[in-house]
Amino acid sequence: MTGFVTLERKRALITSGTKGAGAATVNLFRELGAKVLTTARSRPESMSEELFVAADLTTKEGCELVAQATHERLGGVDIIVHMLGGSSAPGGGFAALSDTEWNKELQLNLLPAVRLDRLLIPHLISQGSGTVIHVSSIQRQLPLPDATTAYAAAKAALSTYSKSLSKEVAPQGVRVVRVSPGWIETESSIELAKRLAKEAGTDVEGGKKIIMESLGGIPIGRPSKPSEIASLVAFLASDRAATITGTEYVIDGGTVPTV
Repeated sequence: MTGFVTLERKRALITSGTKGAGAATVNLFRELGAKVLTTARSRPESMSEELFVAADLTTKEGCELVAQATHERLGGVDIIVHMLGGSSAPGGGFAALSDTEWNKELQLNLLPAVRLDRLLIPHLISQGSGTVIHVSSIQRQLPLPDATTAYAAAKAALSTYSKSLSKEVAPQGVRVVRVSPGWIETESSIELAKRLAKEAGTDVEGGKKIIMESLGGIPIGRPSKPSEIASLVAFLASDRAATITGTEYVIDGGTVPTV
């Protein structure tokens, strides 16, 4: 990867960069020569204070804080990677999703990208170049009705917003692309596999199979690794992908069964 793609002299903001695919992306971008600022609600002790901003991106104020830090610490930005996302909605289908739950999903999975783009993309337009990557999810196409309807709807909205934005800013030299992962083998997903395994009286591999079956199966037989998500994002952010904009890259091991 390092021999094919370089991000030398690029300035990047990567949200939610302390765990899972976000952390893998931060690490790879830095290996490839980028100066990276990342953000989460709290800073791990291992992460440099200079290139980290503690902020709650589900709030307008948190997004403003990160945008200001991007200008002050990086002197501007060339790449914006919106990794933030997730769901805490309860099971029980549509009836269990109150207005509060719907609002939480939108505030986490849609509005941080909208707000940060509004604050930072004018800088990309003014310099005539830049790349914005929105990390969506295959659940925008394959929602799980028991628990992820609101999450999936928010990611679908993010995807539609991303497509519209790409058409607006491409003439000004700014590329906008989407990455839609399937199941990623993160620390939290392994904990879920362990819990499901315990409930089913099986081992961790059995727990993983339960998750894969709930998704309708993963043809390659395993989830994606965080480093694999990071590699795709790095390529799309690089000059190697200079004519790629307005499209979506699915990385799911073949989970989505349709064209």
